[in-house]
Amino acid sequence: MKLVKFLAFLTACIGLNPALAQERIVSIGGDVTEIIYALGAEQALVGRDSTSIAPLAAQQLPDVGYMRQLNVEGILALKPTKVISSDVAQPSVVFEQLKSAGVTVERVPFEYTPESVIQKIQRVGKLVNKPQQAVKLAEKFANELKAISTSPLDVRILFILNHAGSNYMAAGKNTVADSIIRLIGATNAMQNSIRFSPISQEGVIAARPDLLVLTKMSLESLGSIDKVWSLPGMALTPAAKKKNVIVLDDLAVLGFTLTTPTELLKMRQAAEQVRHD
Repeated sequence: MKLVKFLAFLTACIGLNPALAQERIVSIGGDVTEIIYALGAEQALVGRDSTSIAPLAAQQLPDVGYMRQLNVEGILALKPTKVISSDVAQPSVVFEQLKSAGVTVERVPFEYTPESVIQKIQRVGKLVNKPQQAVKLAEKFANELKAISTSPLDVRILFILNHAGSNYMAAGKNTVADSIIRLIGATNAMQNSIRFSPISQEGVIAARPDLLVLTKMSLESLGSIDKVWSLPGMALTPAAKKKNVIVLDDLAVLGFTLTTPTELLKMRQAAEQVRHD
C-alpha cells in the first residue's frame, strides 16, 4: 500500500496523469498531434503519422505512414491502447480493424474553419484528460485570431501547391487555402475553380494575382523563390511586377492548426503591403 501511494505521489510530482500514463496513444493528423503536445499529454504518445511534423519532438516518434494511406499492421506493431485520428484519415477499414483488435479509436472532426480548431482542442483535451489545459489553449487561439484584421482588401491572392514533384496546383473554392484567403479579407484569384487544379498559362494570366502564396514544402520542390516566376503565366501577372510572394508553413495553412493565426497574420500583412504599393 505504501508503495502504491508513493508511486501515485511520484507521478503527481513529475506532472503525469495516472490514467494517461497507462495509455499508449498513436496520433494521426498533424493538427491532432500538435494539440496533444500543446496540452502537455505527449508522454502517452507511442507513434504518429507522417503529417505530424510539429513540434520537432514529434518527429522522434515512430511513423506509421501517410494518414490517407494507413495500414493496420504498422499501427498495431506499436501496441497502442488508443488511436486519436483526424476524421479525414483513410482508409476507414483500418479503423474498423483496430477496433476489432481491441484498440480504442477516437476520430476528431476536421472542417475548413478556425472555429473547428477550438472544437478540436476541446475534443482532444477530453480524450487525453486535459480539460482545463484545453480551455486555456482554446482561449489563447481565439485571442490570436481576434488580433488579425479581417476588413476587406482589394488584393487577389493565388495559392500554389506542389508536393513531392507533382504538378503545380492552384487552390480554388472548397479548400483550406480558399478559407484562409477569405478570412484575411482578400480575394482568391482562382475563385471560379473548385478544389485544386493544375496551373496553366491562360488560367494564371486570367486570375490576375497581386500576391502569390507558396508553402515551405512547395518552395523546396521548386528549388528557389525566383523560380516561381518561370512557372506558366507567372511572369505576366501583377504579382510579378514587384515580386510579391510569401512562403507559409504547410501544416498551418492546409490543416487549420494552432499556428494558423501566426501564418494568417503574415499573409494579411503581406496583402496590406501589396495594397499600399
